[in-house]
Amino acid sequence: MKAIIRAVANEISTVLSNVKEEEVLKLVTELRKAKRIFVLGEGRSGLMGKAFAMRLMHGGYHVYVVGETITPSIEAGDLLVVISGSGSTDSIFHFIEKAKKVGAKVFLVTTNRESKIASISNEMLVIPAATKYRRRNEPQTIQPLGNQFDQSVHLLLDAIIIYSLQIETNEQLNEEMRKRHANLE
Repeated sequence: MKAIIRAVANEISTVLSNVKEEEVLKLVTELRKAKRIFVLGEGRSGLMGKAFAMRLMHGGYHVYVVGETITPSIEAGDLLVVISGSGSTDSIFHFIEKAKKVGAKVFLVTTNRESKIASISNEMLVIPAATKYRRRNEPQTIQPLGNQFDQSVHLLLDAIIIYSLQIETNEQLNEEMRKRHANLE
């Protein structure tokens, strides 16, 4: 079991060390200047998106998850952060078209710079991880399906939140976020 844990940790470390810092910083910039942030993903990418949205909320951002009953209409000045390992999920393509039509910006987090979704996104952050498709250029993994991408996305997006909040505040980060944590528990 420990060998599997070490292997997975090494895989994630390798993936994250190959992410382009300029793409990461561009996402930080877009998050900070957006009027509101909408997060979209399907399957496990959607779960990573919900975790990201929660931490953005804890960080004081105005954030919504696409598809939730309390999510308002997206507008010009808003940012749609899309998480899609393959970059080819049809339903996501449809949402991006709608968001762009009203003037929202779209930032894609993906493995596939040449994807259908990438072609209509304003910006993208490429995470060079393995997906369920096991394309020639993807790294090796002992993990099934898109686990390597999902885990890398989760850790990288958490790091992005930490970084963006450290820019804005001199307060203790954990204490500031704890103030916004749910208290009906």
